[in-house]
Amino acid sequence: MSKRFYLTTAIDYVNGAPHLGHAYEKVVADVIARFHRSIGDSVFFLTGLDEHGQKVQLAAQQEGQSPQLYCDTLANQWSAFVDRLNLSHDDFVRTTQPRHSCVVQALLHQLNDAGHFYKAAYTGFYSVKEETFLTEKDRNPDGTWDARWGQVNELIEENWYFRMGVHQQWLLQHIETHPDFIQPDYRRNEVLGFLRSQVLGDLCITRPESRLSWGIPLPFDPGFVTYVWFDALVNYFSVPASLGDSQATGPLGARYPVRPTSLEVWPADIHFVGKDILKFHAVYWPIMLHTLRAALPKTILVHGWWQKDGQKLSKSTGNVVDPLSVIDEWGVDAFRYYMTRELGIGPDGNWTDDSFKARYNSELANGLGNLLNRAVNMLNKYRAGIVPLPTPTLASEVQTSVESTRLAYLRHDPQEALIATWTLVNRANLFVEQTRPFTLAKDPSKASELNDVLYNLIEVCRILAVLIWPVMPTIAVKIYDQLKASGEPSNWQNSAWGGLTEGHQIGEPLPLFPRKDLPPKK
Repeated sequence: MSKRFYLTTAIDYVNGAPHLGHAYEKVVADVIARFHRSIGDSVFFLTGLDEHGQKVQLAAQQEGQSPQLYCDTLANQWSAFVDRLNLSHDDFVRTTQPRHSCVVQALLHQLNDAGHFYKAAYTGFYSVKEETFLTEKDRNPDGTWDARWGQVNELIEENWYFRMGVHQQWLLQHIETHPDFIQPDYRRNEVLGFLRSQVLGDLCITRPESRLSWGIPLPFDPGFVTYVWFDALVNYFSVPASLGDSQATGPLGARYPVRPTSLEVWPADIHFVGKDILKFHAVYWPIMLHTLRAALPKTILVHGWWQKDGQKLSKSTGNVVDPLSVIDEWGVDAFRYYMTRELGIGPDGNWTDDSFKARYNSELANGLGNLLNRAVNMLNKYRAGIVPLPTPTLASEVQTSVESTRLAYLRHDPQEALIATWTLVNRANLFVEQTRPFTLAKDPSKASELNDVLYNLIEVCRILAVLIWPVMPTIAVKIYDQLKASGEPSNWQNSAWGGLTEGHQIGEPLPLFPRKDLPPKK
């Protein structure tokens, strides 16, 4: 068995309800996963939840629940959210699962045995909100702490530390010699700038059990639990290990005895994460793997944040987008389309209700939906729904769009892929205006020309279903169903010209995107 294309999202912290940013990361990851499946790759797509840490422990206490019950309740909510997004994930990890915790403990043992950890006393400041230690460098010029740190406490305590600094030059060289390791390029340059200008400090990997009990116990010192970030990052590795992938189980040594399988997943091909957690994934995680002597992920793909109406998303001010409400009103495929088309991977994006409605009406309802409706209607009206002799009038232009779409997906750029696909939508709609089939139908001597137009329009619609399937799988299937096309839109090979054959009977037209009229401008 060949290695599977392994794609992960960050795992979400269970301290609240899912929001637009969570939806975006999951949907775009799903789009990439679906594309790779469509071109014949065997894919393993992982998402899940981060359930340990002080914030979870405190929230559970406030609810009068045990941390596990608190997590179980939220996990049901998050799992339902994932289902509503129509993700094609292969696994859903929770860091409270035994299959994860035993890998974390085996990894801790392995690194400690190799001398990468040490125990030392710490005196300083701690952000409860971010679950991280702070130094004087983190203070504002006036000596105060920025609001993003929340409550900051002064601490004097013993902990275990990971020797990170000694690997700084190795990591710097790895990033310099592997340009695809961190993408986009400006995020790569951000990490390089940090590593070239600052000394990398050692990482505190524990919390005293007396202060935090909700975590994975440190296997070689029971008075401590594992730092939530050290625990969370391992999820990408623990799932392949738990499934018996030898590339994951091997580095764990004899403390993790499993029977290897033929499954090949590790290393990850893409970790898709937000810019706010870049340091954890581009600095701490590769050093953890390097010291474990495990293969590194191929690409850390970093996305930006969403705003709404030019302002930061905020529950307290009510400036939010509820993904489930949007899906209820407009459909999951329209929601997936807007997020993928509106925001490219890398920069920050701005959601506005007006822009969502405008894209829905112009690009989906009037663009793709109207094209299919006209093509199916005319073929039924003028040729009783029977496909005429195939002709290649638009074949060359279609192939150009197909190839541009494919290359954009291979570059992990779903936004550009949709732009390339919509050049074909627009070209086909223009083709209707140029050829005027409704006029040709009035002249029996133009029957051959009309057949040519009808075939090209209906075949373009079939191919468009294949191109949009990674983003809008339900709509793609609806197009294939209307055309009664053979095969599946999930197979990229079906984007080749000529799939509809002479004499094929199509179905009746059904609207893909019921038009929702915009309110009149004031």
